[in-house]
Amino acid sequence: MALRIAYGRIMQESNAFSPLPTTLEDFQRTHLHEGHDLARRVVDKHVHEVDGFARNAELSGFHEAVRRYGEGRIETLPLLSAWAISGGPLSAHCLSTLIERMVAALRRAGPVDGVFLALHGAMGAFDDETHHFGKDPEARILEAVRDVVGPRVPIAVTFDLHGLLTVDKMAALDLLAAYHTNPHRDHQKTGLRAGRMLVETVLGRARPHRAWRSLPMLVGGGAGVDFLAPTAGLFRLIRKMEADPRVRDISLFLCHPWNDHPELGWSVAVFADDQDLAERLADQLAEGAWATRHDAPPTFLEASAAITRIKKEKLRRALGTICVCDASDVVGAGGAGENTNLLRAFLDAAPELLTYLPVRDPVAIAALAHHAIGDRVDVTIGGRIDPASNPSVRVMGRLVHRSTSDTFGTRLVIDLAPDPKQPRARDDGPRRYGMKVVLTEGAPLVMKPTFYRELGLDPWKADVCVVKSFFPFRIFFLPQSRLALYVKTRGVTDFDYMHQLETRGPTFPRVPLVDWRAEDRRRRAAS
Repeated sequence: MALRIAYGRIMQESNAFSPLPTTLEDFQRTHLHEGHDLARRVVDKHVHEVDGFARNAELSGFHEAVRRYGEGRIETLPLLSAWAISGGPLSAHCLSTLIERMVAALRRAGPVDGVFLALHGAMGAFDDETHHFGKDPEARILEAVRDVVGPRVPIAVTFDLHGLLTVDKMAALDLLAAYHTNPHRDHQKTGLRAGRMLVETVLGRARPHRAWRSLPMLVGGGAGVDFLAPTAGLFRLIRKMEADPRVRDISLFLCHPWNDHPELGWSVAVFADDQDLAERLADQLAEGAWATRHDAPPTFLEASAAITRIKKEKLRRALGTICVCDASDVVGAGGAGENTNLLRAFLDAAPELLTYLPVRDPVAIAALAHHAIGDRVDVTIGGRIDPASNPSVRVMGRLVHRSTSDTFGTRLVIDLAPDPKQPRARDDGPRRYGMKVVLTEGAPLVMKPTFYRELGLDPWKADVCVVKSFFPFRIFFLPQSRLALYVKTRGVTDFDYMHQLETRGPTFPRVPLVDWRAEDRRRRAAS
């Protein structure tokens, strides 16, 4: 008789400061699949597991682990796969609905010998009664699954490298693996790692012991890029540790500093055949991570300084484009995508640059619904989702594109070049306007050149392409990008915001802690 493993996903990274809750519609717009449709996406190599984002991700990696290590004895059972773009915490209705659908599918599947789940690790959710943050939502997902399968069935989980380990999560799962890369490019390999541990556990070939640590440390590791110092040294240490055949898997978690959890901080997890070995390696890796706490994230440029630099970079602009990360409104870290401050800065100081810049504004899109392509338009954008941070800006130009995307909704492109038929004031000067403003209905997660290409905008021709991700754009824009600049204006993905979060105990850098061990013991003992 075949052994049976059920698999699924509920994944989203939440920013506690976002003014917009994430709803079920956000998952439906991006990725929400069940049953045979999900199985086809995981098994069929000609179909993307997550449309527009990943051909093969964690669930494909799990399936590969079953194929490689399952000895032909394991049947896989698709449950539910839900993924949404980073944003505000999940609404209470959204979270409860996704859990109910996951549990219902698990009950329909019947008895199972294991469960594999892809989660993020930094998901937030609102509570029904208070509209404040409730219990760790991913712990609620795991507990709901545990209630169905019972205490003896192993549950394996994959997490994002920016996830958070908590007592409640660890109490409900048995095995875990997190990405080893940032920018993330090992989704499938991470699924393979966690899947292999689960398959070998289900087949009775392994019973890994685990050790984990929770560090009172909100920032560190410099830029947090896996191949740059000092973080690169930590991943070299992990690879050296994993060379020991007794070690099953090791994960390091950097902090998502906009996650409203009282035990926020870095974490490590070790799985090995020997408990003492797991504990020793967890201590060693935690100590190494703690040693990077003084390596703060890079200081980002102000908009004026960035524009001055861009104007001087004539050769780089001629050979490709300059990517400007809108660091205060990174959609990939939960920003709403409405930032108008960068728009105003370029309009005031560099209107002549050919700049592609996105702004989320469904109201402005609706106001332009009756305009035809080629019409001159005059519209106010921004100042609707978060007017305190993003004041409205009036733009005038020509409507040059309209289309609809499943992920981003309706998209418009406004060319801000002035009307050549209109007379200009004598003191207006010989300025030409090169900016192309992209209006989107949904959050504009700009991390690939295809975002602009689909709108008829060629990144090769642009002086500046504004992006809305901290890290992935560096991979996807590699052929076109001749320089990447991070620009800070004002918004919910500023690192300053983390100081507004309340934690249960002292954390670095708010408190100049010398040692991590006392807080780690308290955190792992907390309920």
